[in-house]
Formats: sequence, structure tokens, C-alpha cells
Amino acid sequence: MSDALLGTRALRSLLGDWKDGGGPLYQALFDRIRLLVLDGRIPAGTRLPAERELAQALEVSRTLVTSAYRELREGGYTTSVRGSGSVTRVPGRAHLAVDAEGGFLDFTKAVMPASPGIALATQQSMDDFGRYLQGPGYNFEGIPELRDAVAARYTARGLPTSREQILVTTGAQAAIALLSRVLLSRGDRALVELPSYPHAYEALALAGARLVPVSVTPGEGWDESAIEQLMRRTTPAVGYLMPDFHNPTGESMSVELRERTIDQAMRAGTTLLIDETSGELDIDREGSFLPFAAYATPGDERSVVSIGSVGKTIWDGLRVGWIRAEPGLIRTLAAARPASDLGTPVLEQLIVTRMLDDMPAILEGRREQLRAGRDRLQQLVATGFPEWSAPPVVGGIASWVALGSPVSSQLALAARAEGLLITAGPRFGLDGALERFLRIPLGCPIAQLEQGMDALGRAWQAIMRNPVPGAQAFGDVA
Repeated sequence: MSDALLGTRALRSLLGDWKDGGGPLYQALFDRIRLLVLDGRIPAGTRLPAERELAQALEVSRTLVTSAYRELREGGYTTSVRGSGSVTRVPGRAHLAVDAEGGFLDFTKAVMPASPGIALATQQSMDDFGRYLQGPGYNFEGIPELRDAVAARYTARGLPTSREQILVTTGAQAAIALLSRVLLSRGDRALVELPSYPHAYEALALAGARLVPVSVTPGEGWDESAIEQLMRRTTPAVGYLMPDFHNPTGESMSVELRERTIDQAMRAGTTLLIDETSGELDIDREGSFLPFAAYATPGDERSVVSIGSVGKTIWDGLRVGWIRAEPGLIRTLAAARPASDLGTPVLEQLIVTRMLDDMPAILEGRREQLRAGRDRLQQLVATGFPEWSAPPVVGGIASWVALGSPVSSQLALAARAEGLLITAGPRFGLDGALERFLRIPLGCPIAQLEQGMDALGRAWQAIMRNPVPGAQAFGDVA
């Protein structure tokens, strides 16, 4: 298979304002491309533009680009293939998040430690596991016990649901990928939020979708007029939305906007893919919100497909998610599934079935963890980072911190030198913008949060001593 080619224009957009105020320019170019590779904005196996083409596009000398490419090659971030130029790779060391013995602290994943009940649920599930060993382990829709438990959870939350409306997947990402493959044809438009979950962008794009973004702004929420106009003008085949505790901004849709969005989707023939993986992680949100599909009028519910998982609530190591949709679509998805995977592991499904019975208690514990993380982060930002602003989120897994300057990529790279892995703001966008923001997870232990913020403080001081020229003028989209 040939390597994917990154065009010169696309790379220039990703690079943004890469020239720093001191040191060789080739080093600045190397640093920015290196970060783009490390955080996945340039996937491994991507062929970079030829040196001459990139030099012309960036209006620099070819010698400068040659030197930057040499640094990438010597650092293990590219390989030179005869006839193919420079192809990106990720060095083995870069895959590792440092552990308690002295490696990198990992803030790239907004997750929480495993729920305390998993070990016991695993032991208890072994008693149930034996009866599955006499038959085939492949099950494209999921074991009946878990489908019933997920349906019961929706029903208890105010959305009547039956087993026939549930398909169990290997996590929410697998659900997004399967839905994208089934519902999209190459060239179809997909409405997405900006910023948003990066791997959802990737799944939609791999299915051939043309992404049409609508902005979500901290403190203001969704651009409601843009949703209506884009639905009417572009008639997207699907719309991928996170209406509860949006990742990364933490915003939530009003009831009125939910109802209008469903009505507009019905008129446009758009299927809404509603990511509710963080939907129950409220900290102190006033009022009780139903699952998104509950706001559809009879008949309009067909336009709403719900995606859930236990990755954010119970543990991300349990790769179990689900899709809720009308039974006809569930059967279509099950028939299409074997092309990508042959079902979710049975033991994990049995564990999750038992854990779902304890969800009210699990969620209460998660709220306490997230509240402590949010409150401590706000204290740390207020006392140690006067230029920053941490919004008062009322739920969700992270805070979308405004930095005051468009230096997120530079800060993320400097943080690596301080032992911290963190994702730069542009990773959550489409065009290299969002440099004024940084996503900081709320669910890690308080000691780790403080350690990470100390590392960010050192990184911040380092880049402030060497600021990016013209930073205040660099554009941003959210």
C-alpha cells in the first residue's frame, strides 16, 4: 500500500505560525513538524512534501527545509524511502506515557482511573462466562444480557428502549467508525462541531465525508444560526454532535436547541450521530437532561442515533460501547460489522452487564472526582497562570483552557521537555487553528493534576522567555 501524501498547502496550514523568535529557523520547523507527528495531526506513514516544494510554499531557503528534514530523520520521526521522499513515523519511545517510576505524565487522555468495583465484577462474571464457552464467541449485536441492561438504562433515564434497538461495539470509536462506513458515501457532507473529538473527524473522513464545521464557543455554546443554515444549504448525510458536556469545551445544548436541531435534521434528511459518552458526567449542572433522542417527536426519532460507552464512566480499559437506533438500522449495522470486527469480547460484556446495575453509585463517585479536579484546576490557574482562563464547567471530563496567546503547539512541545504529554489545541480542529486553547483533563488524581500543572508552569515560562513573533495577531476560530 502506498503512503498517504500530505500536500504542501495542507502542511503549511498545519504549521501555522511556526517561526519562533530565537534560534535557527530550521530547528523551529523541525520542532513544529515533530509535534504534529507526535500528536497525530500528521499520521505515521504520511509522505511529506518534497523539500523544494515546501521551501517555496514557506518562502524559505531549500537549505533550511533540508536541515529540518535531516533533524526529523535523525530523530526517528521520518524515514527516507527511495522514490517516496520522507515518510513519517513515531519513534518507539514516543508511544510511551511515563509512569509512576519516572516517565512522562500523560494528559493526552481525558479519562479517570478504573471504578473500584471492576475487580469484583470480573470475578463474579467468571461464573457466567462458563455457559458461553460451549458455543461460538462471535456475536455481532452483543450478548442479550448486556443489550437488555443498556436498554434498561436508557429507559430509566426517560427514553424507552428495547433490546432490538441496541448493538454492542468495542468502544465508542468503533461505533462511530461503523456508523460512518454504513451511513456515508464518498463525497457526502458531514456536519461536525469545531472543536471536537479528533478521532471522530478521522472516522468520518476515512468514510469519504466532506466535513462541514459549526463552531462551539466556551461560554456561548453552539452557533445556532450556523447549524440551521448548514443543514439547509449543505443537506449533510450525517451530523456528529456531543450535546452534553461537549469535548473539549464542556458546553451543553439547551432543550430548545436539541428540539430545533432534530427538526432541522429531519427536514434535511440528516442522521444525527449523538455522542453521549460523557452525558452522565454532570458535576453540578442544574436540571435533569434526558438522552438526546427523548426530545424527538414521534417519527422524528429515526433521525437520531445514540452512541454510548463505559470508557468515561467505568474504565477506558473495558472496550465496550453501544449504538442505540431503530431496529432496522441495528440489523443493517450488524450485517456490515464483520468487515471491520467480529464482535465484542464476551467476558468484557458480562463485566459491564454487572457494573451497569451499580451506575448511580458509580456516577456519584465520578462526580466527586471531577468536582475536585475542576475546583483544584481553577485554583491553580488563578494563582499560577494569570494570563489563562479556566471556564467554570458544570460537567464533563476536561477544561478547555484559554491561554491568552496562540501558543498551544509551542507549549505542548515545551511540556514534553518537562515530562508532560499534553495535546495541543489544534488537534481538536480541522485547519491548524485553536492555538489559543489547551485541553486539561479533570479526572486524574489531584496529585497528578498538580504535578502536570507544575510542568506546564515551567514550560510556560520557557516559551514566554522566547515568544512567537506576531502571536497576538494569529487568527483563531473559536
